[in-house]
Amino acid sequence: MRPLDVLTVVFVMLIWGVNFTVAKTGMAEISPILMIFLRFTLVAALLVPFVPRPTPPQMRRIAVIGLCFGGLHFPLMFVGISGVDASYAAIASQLSVPFSALLAAAFYGDRLGWRRTLGLLIAFAGIAVIAGRPTGSSSLFYLGLLIAGAAFWSVANMQIKELGPIDGFQLSAWIAVFSVPLLLAASLVFEDGQMEQIASAGWIGWGAVVYQGVAVAILSYSLWYPLVRRYDVNVVMPFNLLNPVFGVLCAVLILGDPLTWSLLVGAALVIGGVGIITVRRPRLVDARASNNT
Repeated sequence: MRPLDVLTVVFVMLIWGVNFTVAKTGMAEISPILMIFLRFTLVAALLVPFVPRPTPPQMRRIAVIGLCFGGLHFPLMFVGISGVDASYAAIASQLSVPFSALLAAAFYGDRLGWRRTLGLLIAFAGIAVIAGRPTGSSSLFYLGLLIAGAAFWSVANMQIKELGPIDGFQLSAWIAVFSVPLLLAASLVFEDGQMEQIASAGWIGWGAVVYQGVAVAILSYSLWYPLVRRYDVNVVMPFNLLNPVFGVLCAVLILGDPLTWSLLVGAALVIGGVGIITVRRPRLVDARASNNT
């Protein structure tokens, strides 16, 4: 890769890694599902006027993807983040890669082989190490929500694979359209005081919403998509391993998350296992839709 492209992809990983700390901080003023609702509303408002409407067959598929993302993945992930240290969330999110490999084997006949099977076992062993020694504000229940969220991220990517070629911003815009009503309904059912939160939120809460809507959902992907198109997947995707590294560093330095041996060992196992799987990427995963947060 050209040096400028290397710096660009590292910058994208920094944006994604920092997001766990940003989200955790913003939840002090805005509840998790309401925050995601506001994020997707912002994305839809910024993108929909400027992208074409998908074809009817694409629209039906995007509606299902919106259900997986807006109805399942993001609510589970952000409620999970609210109950664990941000460093734990950054690591647990990487389980989307092992889940994608399992789905590829189950539905696409993709042969795991002994290397990727070993990678799966190592990654899940890392989460077991972390779960066995929760620290700080972390709860096993919320860690379980994060793991479930990672699984639904993989299911959503299966749907994206079936969708076929589509512009990334077009996809992001219309996923947001279908996600907004689902997230609003979920927030109204499981949360309260929405109007009070919106009225009282300061720069920390609104800054978290803007960061996720503009920096994560729009800026980072405007940089990411060209790199994926320009280079082979196996060249670009290993940089995703920097995502949890930046996520843990930011959580420790900014939020003061405890840096324990169990966290370090668990993180090393998860990142190592994901690295083994990434070397031979399953066909299921469309790199252009990867991670996230």
